[in-house]
Amino acid sequence: MQHGLRHGDYGRYRRYCTARLRRLYKSLKFTHGRGKYTRRAMNESTVTEVRYLHLVLYTAERAWSHAMEKRQLLDGPNAKQRIYLIGRLRKAVKWADLFSRLCAAKGDSRTSLEAEAYASCMNGLLLFEQDRNWDTALKNFISARAVYEELGKYGDLENQVLCRERVEELEPSVRYCRHKIGESNLKTSELLQIGEMEGPALDLFKAKLEAAMAEARSQQAASLTEFHWLGHRFPISNAKTRVSILKAQELEKDLHGPAADSLPVEKKLAVFDKIYTAYQEARSFIRSDLASAGNADSVKDDLNGLDKAVGAVLGQRTIERNQLLVSIAKSKLARHRDDKNEKVTKPEELVRLYDLLLQNTGDLSDLVSSGRDRKPEEVAFSEDCVLCSIAFRAQRCFYLAKSYSSAGKRTEAYALYCHAQSLAENALKKFQTTMDTDEAMTEELKTLYNECRANSCIEHATGIMEDEKAPENLSKKISTISLSGVDKKAEKFLIEKLDVYESAVGESNVKSVPRIGVFPPAFQSIPRNPIVLDLAYNCIDFPSLENRMKKDKKGFISRLWR
Repeated sequence: MQHGLRHGDYGRYRRYCTARLRRLYKSLKFTHGRGKYTRRAMNESTVTEVRYLHLVLYTAERAWSHAMEKRQLLDGPNAKQRIYLIGRLRKAVKWADLFSRLCAAKGDSRTSLEAEAYASCMNGLLLFEQDRNWDTALKNFISARAVYEELGKYGDLENQVLCRERVEELEPSVRYCRHKIGESNLKTSELLQIGEMEGPALDLFKAKLEAAMAEARSQQAASLTEFHWLGHRFPISNAKTRVSILKAQELEKDLHGPAADSLPVEKKLAVFDKIYTAYQEARSFIRSDLASAGNADSVKDDLNGLDKAVGAVLGQRTIERNQLLVSIAKSKLARHRDDKNEKVTKPEELVRLYDLLLQNTGDLSDLVSSGRDRKPEEVAFSEDCVLCSIAFRAQRCFYLAKSYSSAGKRTEAYALYCHAQSLAENALKKFQTTMDTDEAMTEELKTLYNECRANSCIEHATGIMEDEKAPENLSKKISTISLSGVDKKAEKFLIEKLDVYESAVGESNVKSVPRIGVFPPAFQSIPRNPIVLDLAYNCIDFPSLENRMKKDKKGFISRLWR
């Protein structure tokens, strides 16, 4: 787990196994010749200490991790890579069986049981990947699970926890094998719930489940020939675009279905991220089709309309995600600390989120209103975006007022509360005049209107009280000022009271400046060296030195070159 398996990095774990094997071979002097490879047999007589068993175990782990690394390729392993993957799993099974035999001959009963469970698990994984002999794979998984269940009853606490984890990791594989045999009727939702579990032993199961879901999507995508959006029908010709849109629509059912209320917040955010990725993939496929469309105007118009429709749906999901973040922030704003001891939400964070919502609604309105032939549905959708932006402006103004109120700026907070109240009233009137009234938004605006009115009254009263107390506070501050400029009540510095054992830092929960010493220090007068002025220099006549200077000798030739 410390060398990559905790994060599913099988390449790093394989490199660790390779380095570990190299050290073991050198330390045991069990190398296979110099220059020419000479294989040395590993049998019961060879195993004289536990490090020989480590050799066999790390070799099996290296082969298994290499197979899992191939399984984690971006587009999945192709036919040639899958043959190589199964070959590495066969190699892992071979070394795991050898490890089980050696442990049965050389180890104690517990070690031999663990090695037998390890070998059974490897055999089950090989059959699981080959998609055949499901009954044999089931027997292997059940045998390994039974051994780990028994071993989990004994030993120290750490070993018991490890055995329980292995049992939990093997349970989904057992259930899936029974489903393939026909002994149990698992629903698709139950399989997806099993696929959400974590653990290194479940990665092969997840890859198998993802491949099955991708195949099912590709079969369903054949029937998805059009994309419906606001009265438009856009044909979808690319199979990859169909699969991406179908994946996004399946994920949207989780958010808007009957079980959406029971989903935790973290799960909803993860689903939004997957929807965003799926729609972005669809847009990339659409734009690549646009680049290769050539001069066919009708095809280009359809692709441009499909790109616009997918972008609009993506904008709607982005707004829904940001609204979910707003609801999370609002729930944290009323509490001092939440369950996980995280920081409290400040009003400024809600202001930032509403800025994002205003930008999202503006972009979505511009996208929908672009184009020539606009249908009534598009016009109504643009008007809804404008109404939502007014409501978001009112909410933003309210939380901006809260931030000013927490900073003690009563005048600005009062003015912002009044402005938020007028915005909420305006938005409420417009929402009530529309045919399809959003009841949740209407109730939210009514609550906002009442809160703005109450908070504006509170800010007004608080500001008047502070103005009334201002002269009294000023007189208290003036009474402490002395004419000498020294505050008598001021606390002494640490340098001035070294004979007293007293802290100069203060309490940890009080934000005060430590009084250690005056900085910068005050200026002090110090004696200075006397200044000497040389006044006799200008009155001295110095002798001439011309007789000692060299004279230039000029001849006849030098005059010619002048």
